[in-house]
Amino acid sequence: MRLLAGAFALVVTSGSSEAQSLCLLGPDLARDCAPIRERPVLDAASAPWRAIGRVNFASTDIRQHCTGVLVADRLVLTAAHCLYNGARKRWIPPTSIRFVAGYQKGAAQAVSEVSDYVTDPGQDVQSRNFAPMTIADWAVLILKDPIGQQVGTLPIADPTRPVAALYVAGYSGLRPHVLSRAGPCEPQAPRQLREVALLDCPIMQGDSGAPLLIDGPVGPEVVGILSKGRATADGARGVFLGSQMFERGLQRARDQVP
Repeated sequence: MRLLAGAFALVVTSGSSEAQSLCLLGPDLARDCAPIRERPVLDAASAPWRAIGRVNFASTDIRQHCTGVLVADRLVLTAAHCLYNGARKRWIPPTSIRFVAGYQKGAAQAVSEVSDYVTDPGQDVQSRNFAPMTIADWAVLILKDPIGQQVGTLPIADPTRPVAALYVAGYSGLRPHVLSRAGPCEPQAPRQLREVALLDCPIMQGDSGAPLLIDGPVGPEVVGILSKGRATADGARGVFLGSQMFERGLQRARDQVP
């Protein structure tokens, strides 16, 4: 079985050498991975962090994970490319996906199968293709069980409120069994965060779908999700989708929940 720490979209802006600015699994694991190792570990078993978890998929020849966040009792935000089996060139059936909330060193606070998922109209999940468009790289998982009632959920941030001190919480491929925090990330204007933002944040495989967070009045709030990593001349950057990109999809998913 091939073991993958997580589906990950990688963009290199110019020249293959720039890819060295991203921490990638493989022979060059030690290269540029210090910022990932230095990310502080969060207590995934405790609120509010237990609303974040791993999106797991396993088959006879591949096993991979991404990160997702509960934004309603049965709805999980993640990245669309996490639901595509690139090796087989087909979309993963919902029944083959599990969301493991509050995962920490082999233990979980709650687990649910996935009954369905909602993607951008630009993604044709009935085909064998994945549309590599950044603005369409989001998905909402519809869980079979309302585990958000058990572990809690994180709210979507008010996009009109000024933001600062952005950070990410995800399950990196380097440390896949613990939830760790990356940031503070470079702040952007609210308008940019509602669309697509390029932020200076130490991220890698496994973090895909991880929530971009700010601290609200009562705890973390979701500003966006991580789509991919991008290598630039100035170092590694994360490409994030803001709430404007997936707010209609969230509503479609809510309409499908009984």
